[in-house]
Amino acid sequence: MPDQRLPAATFEELALPLFDQLYNFARWLTHEPTEAEDLVQETYAKALRGFSSFQAGTNFRAWMYRILRNSFLSSRTGLKTTVAFDEEDHEMLPTAESPTPETLFIDQATREIVQQALEELPVYFREILLLCEVEEMSYQEIAETLAIPPGTVMSRLSRARKALRKLLQQQLRGGKHGV
Repeated sequence: MPDQRLPAATFEELALPLFDQLYNFARWLTHEPTEAEDLVQETYAKALRGFSSFQAGTNFRAWMYRILRNSFLSSRTGLKTTVAFDEEDHEMLPTAESPTPETLFIDQATREIVQQALEELPVYFREILLLCEVEEMSYQEIAETLAIPPGTVMSRLSRARKALRKLLQQQLRGGKHGV
């Protein structure tokens, strides 16, 4: 019977292109750059140790995200369940004209409102929004990452968007979290 293990060089080829994406997701989850670095390092160490159990032909990206997520959830930081808004990765889109002080102020205020609303969401809503909207994963990839059925991904994503919309509306109306 031939050896089904993938060579270590394959791990490097598959894993290194995901580094920035994993770090960005870790920053969202941990809220701290150094904790995110530690989480990504732990993820890569666990993935390398367990690479012999990875089944060739399956979704490596989802496998890595699952390791990162599980490491986060079992960590001291994960138990606090806070998520940060990484402004570096969400730069303003260029406009046709130079930004004015007013537009810069409005853009900053908008980012702060969205960040506050995201932080108020439960982790299971934040993570699904991040995986879909920021990491641009397909429903199938999210299902594999979170170990839930694709139908649950769709319904949870719908509920998460609805909850985010409700929080944003409350904040914009000067509701309980006034701006």
